[in-house]
Amino acid sequence: MGILRSPSSSSALKWLGFVTAVWVQSISGNNYTFSNYSGALKSLMNLNQLQLNNLSVAKDVGKAFGILAGLASDRLSTPVILLIGSLEGLLGYGVQWLVVSRTITPLPYWQMCIFLCMGGNSTTWMNTAVLVTCIRNFRRNRGPVSGILKGYVGLSTAIFTDLCTALFSNDPASFLVLLAVVPFAVCLTAVFFLREIPPASSADEESEETRYFAVFNILAVVVAVYLQSYDIIGIKTGVFSVVFASVLLFLLFSPIAIPFHSFIRSLNRGEEQDVEGRVQEPLLRSAEKEEVVVEEESPVEERKRPVLGEEHTIMEAMLTVDFWVLFVSFLCGVGTGLAVMNNMGQIGLALGYTDVSIFVSMTSIWGFFGRILSGTLSEHFLKKAGTPRPLWNAASQILMAVGYLLMALAVPNSLYIGSMVVGVCYGVRLAITVPTASELFGLKYYGLIYNILVLNLPLGSFLFSGLLAGFLYDAEATPTPGGGNTCVGAHCYRLVFLVMALASIIGVGLDILLAYRTKEIYAKIHASKKAKSSGSDLS
Repeated sequence: MGILRSPSSSSALKWLGFVTAVWVQSISGNNYTFSNYSGALKSLMNLNQLQLNNLSVAKDVGKAFGILAGLASDRLSTPVILLIGSLEGLLGYGVQWLVVSRTITPLPYWQMCIFLCMGGNSTTWMNTAVLVTCIRNFRRNRGPVSGILKGYVGLSTAIFTDLCTALFSNDPASFLVLLAVVPFAVCLTAVFFLREIPPASSADEESEETRYFAVFNILAVVVAVYLQSYDIIGIKTGVFSVVFASVLLFLLFSPIAIPFHSFIRSLNRGEEQDVEGRVQEPLLRSAEKEEVVVEEESPVEERKRPVLGEEHTIMEAMLTVDFWVLFVSFLCGVGTGLAVMNNMGQIGLALGYTDVSIFVSMTSIWGFFGRILSGTLSEHFLKKAGTPRPLWNAASQILMAVGYLLMALAVPNSLYIGSMVVGVCYGVRLAITVPTASELFGLKYYGLIYNILVLNLPLGSFLFSGLLAGFLYDAEATPTPGGGNTCVGAHCYRLVFLVMALASIIGVGLDILLAYRTKEIYAKIHASKKAKSSGSDLS
């Protein structure tokens, strides 16, 4: 019975679950869209820049409570985790919509912080459910899984922004309706299909995974190019906008063809595959043991704590130097990147742009390219040469430092360049750190370990956006009648960019150190992948 289910229904269900995971990630980047409606909140609540930035910090503080999602991931099923996240987002963004649409009077500042925190926390439940489940389902393709899923998170900001622009003329209230309702509806769909299914157990299945991930990558790139083309063309009204929205929804729905293809392909193989499965079963068991050797390493050896590559509890992981090197380097990358994304609206206005939505969208789209390319390329070079994944983080930090320097100098079109550079590098950090953590500390407690690392989002937001950008902007700004303030000119954020460039350089050093410290575990992973590939060729 198990053999019959594995080649047909299990494979198709696994891919159907991955498709719904892609849909969830396509709408779970709402935490990065604050710039699209922050101006409305600032005006309605008469806030200065520091107060507005602290609202964005409250939104990111919601990520800190992702630890709850991490703890729950080992105790609750994937559907339950998705439901919790979708309901929390519906409430958090729903209340913000009531305020921005003037359905209710603005709530007290502390209450608004709570509802922004809820909206930010909702995505941690969605991301935890999706990442933990999919990495366990496709454990030998962690790079592509992370790149694709995190890539769609990056695109989600552009998807929301461009759909709202096309259908609602970029109205902040309508935008918040999308943030509240769409994730809730998509998660309700994923509840029925996304769940843990045994990973690939044959060379044929692994080969199929590689081909299907290539198709996912192509479809994702098409979506990204399509979104970027819409921003460049600039026609955002009338029939053209409706056509754009319809084609975009079709492209997002199109990956559903993959599980259908997988199911039909399995049916066509029929009983032939049953026989093949029985013949290969002893070899497969041997291969599985070989994989465990890499991840769990010699159980015979007596030791007090596990070494890198073995299963760690959260306390065992946090007692290692490598965890904190990864943690701080992650802070340098995502903290500074979040500061730019949270302040993109004010940065654009300071530099004289009246419509900043294109920069928000560009950051999202180029973040996608950073995520999807780094996930695929890091996996390729790991299989071919054993290249440690942290080296990719180091390269992204160098590029990010250059981007901040260009924005500090305010060279012509620096905000266009900066939005692309920050997007790419922020995307690389997220896509690379996800599989790196699983490879160094194992998958058993991965949900909690991942959410400990994600604490860098609220911490980085507080340090670089709430404190650094907020204080330095207000120091340069001029008070406006009725409360609030404004600043126009390159000087408004110059010192902010210089400090963030320095933080990026520190991140480079930490990433290089981690790459050096982990070169042996990546050499073992490389050897395991090479040995299994050679065994598959011989069979």
